[in-house]
Amino acid sequence: MAGFSLRCGDCGALLRSVEEAQEHAKMTSHASFSESTEAVLNLVCVSCGKPCRSKTETDLHTKRTGHADFVDKTLEAAKPIELEAPKMEVAASEENAAVTASERAQSEDMMIAEVDKKLLEELESMGFPTARATRALHYSGNNDLEAAINWIADHEEDPDIDQMPLVSINSNTEASKPSLTPEEVKMKAQELRERARKKKDEEDKRMEREREKERIRVGKELLAAKKMEEENERKQLIELRKAEKEEEKRAREKIRQRLEEDKAERRRKLGLPPEDPVAAKPTPPPVDEKKSALPIKPVTKVERMRDSLRFLKQNHKEDDAKVKRAFQTLLTYVGNVAKNPNEEKFRKIRLNNPTFQDRVGSFHGGVEFLEICGFEKQEDGEFLFLPRDKVDMAVLNSAGSELNSAITNPFFGVL
Repeated sequence: MAGFSLRCGDCGALLRSVEEAQEHAKMTSHASFSESTEAVLNLVCVSCGKPCRSKTETDLHTKRTGHADFVDKTLEAAKPIELEAPKMEVAASEENAAVTASERAQSEDMMIAEVDKKLLEELESMGFPTARATRALHYSGNNDLEAAINWIADHEEDPDIDQMPLVSINSNTEASKPSLTPEEVKMKAQELRERARKKKDEEDKRMEREREKERIRVGKELLAAKKMEEENERKQLIELRKAEKEEEKRAREKIRQRLEEDKAERRRKLGLPPEDPVAAKPTPPPVDEKKSALPIKPVTKVERMRDSLRFLKQNHKEDDAKVKRAFQTLLTYVGNVAKNPNEEKFRKIRLNNPTFQDRVGSFHGGVEFLEICGFEKQEDGEFLFLPRDKVDMAVLNSAGSELNSAITNPFFGVL
């Protein structure tokens, strides 16, 4: 298969072209490259179009910009690399630079600067063009390989970076200083590689710290959301239990009242005098005296409304959906009258209307609830009619409250 990239044998990096391999070698002093069939990744940001060539680059881009969507265009951009053309171009550029420098030297009495041959060969073996290596050695002192490499890195953007350095023929040139020994060159190269490795390790550690911070932040947000959800569920459960207790309390009070009524009825049938509450309870608390007082009319109607709705639900508990629909229909009738008390059409209901019969009339307790609200049967029982002068807004509001409780409370009518 054709090669789509060059792989660095020292660090494993994938490079798209020979130029990138030379640049990589210049920055890291890595010199071992091999052709690979694996294409360099081309992940394009959907939001801004920035290309990224690795997962690390996409993570950095997401951290800096917040963009998280990328399109993989690796296969679209993958092309076989050219191994010969760049070399030819480099050779041609070096030849042109040498010819230009020679022409300039002849026309201006200038000569190409002399540099240390061994250092020049070492730079060329690293992949640097001859003109660039010569210029770097000349301007960096011509005595240190690392200084020359640093000079190239600092002057990459110079327009004349690939032109041979010229000096005057009449100027006094200093003797070339002794070059580094092969052992020193290896030590320098090893030092450069070690620096590049440390820099890469530091970058990886920094990225890992950033990812760990992000994981901690997301974890905290999830924990806060979970706590909020649990708190909402707890509040709902408390409200539900409170509603259950209220319903149980009303049911117990109703049973107590019925027991008192049955007890009084039995004493009456046996010819016994009514039980003296003072004798039965020598020291009744003030609360019992208040409870013994007769309730006012709206409270009595509220109890009758509640009993009517409870009776309706208990007698039709096998079809909860229809019971709830009946409650909602009664709430609509009551609400229309409360909102429009002067409209007669809302205060008059035909009993034999199919819709009314299906929703309310067929349920025991439905018509009785409307009668408690003030509706009266007229025209031989054909209509339910609420006279305008008998519209009591307090009664209608109480009816709406009881219907809302019956619809929303899942334990309504259970006891």
